Amino acid sequence: MTEVAKDFAVSGSYLARICTLMSVPRPNRGYWAKLAVGKAPSRASLLEAQPGDQVAWSRDGELTVPSLRTVKPAHSAKPTRPRSRTLVKKTGLHGLIRGAREHFEAGRPVEEGAYLKPYKKLLVDITTSKAALAKSLEFANELFNALEIAGHRVVLAPSGERFSRAKIDEREMADKSRDPYHRGPWSPARPTLVYIGTVPIGLAIVELSEQVLMRYVGDGKYIRDADYAPPKRARYANDYNWTTTKEIPSGRLKLVAYCPYYKVSWSAEWKETKNTPLEKTLLAIVTAVASSAVDLAVKLEEADRQAEIDRLAWEAEREKQRRQQDRRQIEQSVRESHENLSKIIQQWSELMSVEAFLTGVEQRASELDDAVKKRVLDRLSLARNFLGSQNPLDFFLSWKTPTERYQPKYDHDGKTS
Repeated sequence: MTEVAKDFAVSGSYLARICTLMSVPRPNRGYWAKLAVGKAPSRASLLEAQPGDQVAWSRDGELTVPSLRTVKPAHSAKPTRPRSRTLVKKTGLHGLIRGAREHFEAGRPVEEGAYLKPYKKLLVDITTSKAALAKSLEFANELFNALEIAGHRVVLAPSGERFSRAKIDEREMADKSRDPYHRGPWSPARPTLVYIGTVPIGLAIVELSEQVLMRYVGDGKYIRDADYAPPKRARYANDYNWTTTKEIPSGRLKLVAYCPYYKVSWSAEWKETKNTPLEKTLLAIVTAVASSAVDLAVKLEEADRQAEIDRLAWEAEREKQRRQQDRRQIEQSVRESHENLSKIIQQWSELMSVEAFLTGVEQRASELDDAVKKRVLDRLSLARNFLGSQNPLDFFLSWKTPTERYQPKYDHDGKTS
């Protein structure tokens, strides 16, 4: 581990964590000493990659995860072969929940009773206030463990896959339009997914908000109007307050399951009431989520088929545009080459006239006396230098043929050249 870590310029302990994250077996302590005396245990085999596994790592942090299609050619809700290790830890605390509470509590400062906003973005998808944090994490832990006991894997969406999180409305009454400038509560960098076979389903746990009559009591602070106690007017003569309706966390949870692929629109949700907490419907939720994967697999396959049709149509249109552009380029090169040749012929004619004129001057100068002749020839030399090359062949060789101006990409049959 130490030697391999040097190649990546990281520490051996860091690379060990990467191996653990990617389920890559590594030698136990003392392996090399045992190997030197021929007593090393057999090498552990690499576990088969499961949907949602991280299968590549680079030092710059970019992760390359192949599409699920490279693992299985089609979406399937059938359970994949379970790993050799147990899915549920002995402590009963799911890996996505471990350490999450500290990150939620150490987040950005928010108003009392508002939704928490952790700094860390690579967290389990939970939207909650501080008062309901313990309850939300406990339900998430029970849900994830129940899903994994049923043979389904719960993970954060792997980097490199084009998963998208559904738009989650935290309001209990979500039928009304909201302010377009409304900024929703915290959301994670990647969705939380459960894999039913090779079908990923997004999971989001959100504490419902409810409309409550609030009273402003000064210094930017609001309290429930029901908790407001009017001050004694004699003591607080300038008491100034008003009431307004605001959406605040209610303490009741909602679970949203959704398709993380933009090409298929599907979601289901479960809300708890004061008399029926979500924990009591856990078995029904797990069954419903697993059952929905069957229909979702069909929808994803149909979406893949339609996407391939659209891609082929797009490629055909692009090919048509390339052919048209190639034809326009060919026509333009022919036109420009013809114009250039006509210009050269015209220049040739003009040069012949100029050359005839200069030759005539030179012939007439030979009949003059020496003093005048020298003066004329000197001026003739200056004129030739001023005009430059008078060889028409130089102009003709500068002419560019159509194929010299543009090399066609297609021949007359429309095939790539």
